[in-house]
Amino acid sequence: MTDELDSVMGGVRMGVNVDIKRTDGRIHSAVVSGINVETKSVTVEWFERGETKGKEIELEQILGLNQDLAPTSYDNANVIPNKLQKNDNKNFGLTKSYVPRPSLPVANNKAAPAGGGTKRNPGRQSHVVTSNGHNKEQNVENQNGSGPHNNLGNSETLPPPKHVPTLPPEKSETVSKATGAAAAQGVNRRRSNVVKEVERLKENREKRRAQQAQILEEQEQLRNKDPGNPNWEFLQMILDYKDELEFNPLQDGDPTANHQITVCIRKRPMSQKETKKKEVDVVTVPTRDGITIHEPKSKVDLTKYLDNQHFRFDYAFDENANNELVYKYTARSLVQSIFEGGMATCFAYGQTGSGKTHTMGGEFHGKNQDSKNGIYAFATKDVFKLLKSPKYKNNNLLVSCSYFEIYSGKVFDLLSGKSKLRVLEDGKQQVVVVGLTETEVECVEDVLKLITHGNNLRTSGQTSANAHSSRSHAVFQIILRLNNNKKPLYGKFSLIDLAGNERGADTSSANRQTRMEGAEINKSLLALKECIRALGRKGAHLPFRASKLTQVLRDSFVGDKVRTCMIAMISPSLSSCEHTLNTLRYADRVKELGVKGPSRGGNNEAVMMDCEDDEVGGMEDEFLSHENSGLAQLRSLNDGECSVDWYNFQESVAHLQILEEDVVENHNNLLVTMEGWLQQDAALLTMTNDVDYDQDAYAQRLEEMITEKQEALEALREKTKAFRACLSEEEAQSKIRRN
Repeated sequence: MTDELDSVMGGVRMGVNVDIKRTDGRIHSAVVSGINVETKSVTVEWFERGETKGKEIELEQILGLNQDLAPTSYDNANVIPNKLQKNDNKNFGLTKSYVPRPSLPVANNKAAPAGGGTKRNPGRQSHVVTSNGHNKEQNVENQNGSGPHNNLGNSETLPPPKHVPTLPPEKSETVSKATGAAAAQGVNRRRSNVVKEVERLKENREKRRAQQAQILEEQEQLRNKDPGNPNWEFLQMILDYKDELEFNPLQDGDPTANHQITVCIRKRPMSQKETKKKEVDVVTVPTRDGITIHEPKSKVDLTKYLDNQHFRFDYAFDENANNELVYKYTARSLVQSIFEGGMATCFAYGQTGSGKTHTMGGEFHGKNQDSKNGIYAFATKDVFKLLKSPKYKNNNLLVSCSYFEIYSGKVFDLLSGKSKLRVLEDGKQQVVVVGLTETEVECVEDVLKLITHGNNLRTSGQTSANAHSSRSHAVFQIILRLNNNKKPLYGKFSLIDLAGNERGADTSSANRQTRMEGAEINKSLLALKECIRALGRKGAHLPFRASKLTQVLRDSFVGDKVRTCMIAMISPSLSSCEHTLNTLRYADRVKELGVKGPSRGGNNEAVMMDCEDDEVGGMEDEFLSHENSGLAQLRSLNDGECSVDWYNFQESVAHLQILEEDVVENHNNLLVTMEGWLQQDAALLTMTNDVDYDQDAYAQRLEEMITEKQEALEALREKTKAFRACLSEEEAQSKIRRN
């Protein structure tokens, strides 16, 4: 194999320094970095201007410039010969390997520079003398066509020798020793730099390969720990992150803070369904007031990494906290405030399936809910306990409860067969829910019965997060009244289980009812946030008219004795990461606005005073006329979150709700009027039983009654046509948004 390689490549080997010719005519040294015997080509590298360069050159060109490396059998007429073969025939014209050499004129020899070479590379053109007395410059002249036929008139031609022995390349001598030494030193120096660069690149390449092999081996070991888990890489990164943390979770006995606005977070444990699906827990609660979300992400090159986002609240409950601990640090202090004549509100906010009903109503054992250990039950126990305490037993207070839901902008009583209620506002701006059932209770068991009865009637539906999503806001109120004839309000504690916040994103659904639900939930949650914001900013405008939820809870946001607590529930699984982040951002915005938000001056106070001086009256239609103004204020307060499309959609939905209420109310009034018409018709027909009745009076009265009926029915028909046109317009706009 070595002999075969020598016969083809000659002295060309890896690491050997050779001369190459560039495309611009320059000739310089390079190092052989690769050899391809099949294609008879050579890859060379050199160091130029601070960087390593390389190219692939044909073997014939390399041997043409490096005769000392040519193989013994190498024969090419196009290559400049440096070894003369013996001419046995003594016939110079028949010898193929012999090229006649012209003699050089003396003048030309004298004109040659002493050092040789050109200005670009003075060390490259040294004169090598061979055994026949001719130098390489003469051979170059022969190759370029300036041979003996062109020089016969200018110089004498030396006859070729009869016998020219072939000398090995090492017998050549350099004429210009100084120039040759400098060139050799430069070649060795350049060769040394290039070789070092090649070795460095090779060493780095081997290190990278070793590191990659080690990483692959470690990944294989980690994958074997949890086989079948598609997110094992994220899981391992989260575990590594947790190993570096110091955990100090909230424990029973830690001090409680007394804030007007309290915002806390509760993380539920992983469910059995999520465990079977090998879901990854992306939520970490390291401290009593801090929480971290490990959001999985991928770079452009598909490298996986974690975006660790940190949030801070008043309290953070991990998956080990029970309902009693949550109640102690959230709603317990609010119960005390209603016995001082205050208004307290506790909200449960979050994605469906994150534990809102579990926290508010009680723990589930299978499909059965234990209502005795929810916040409803704990608050009721403390209410009756304080009612009998020596401090408050002489206040002569009565305890009553009400339970209603707000669905798609309408209020329904859950304690009276889900009857529809009207929300009115009087001249003193006191909001009243007309017809709401308020039941007096004597013990905790009475309250739990009311809660169970109301939960069975509550509206629910299916979403992407849960098969039984709460589509309505459920409001349970514990009311304290003075025990006298008028029974005035003394204090009130409202506990609200809000609709799943993922439902608010369903505004582009193909189903109109789903769009209406999503729009109302979205608007009510924004309005709720702004009302809590106004509570934290003294003197700020209260946009309570923006939604039905904030309207019925208006008295819970006004006054110095108002307390509010929000419990944001989050799911720990990777599939719920987006909803979890949305919940935390909402809660963080509420707390940030309530604590650190600057007070608003001038304009907002003027707006607030204008609203306070405005007497709305006792009709719901007059309240609905303020719907668009409240919506515009809500958009101005959330300029970065509410787009023009969102505002237009909410405006169309609000207009649709107004028309719907108008049509339903007119239809109901028509039915009442028709009962009177039936009595009038019966009396008119009775008159015809007389033998001598007044026929003219009968016909005139009948015509008047028919005209009255026609006018009433025509008015209802026009309202119904306008309602249908609004429905068609909303449907067309929704199709445009979906497309």
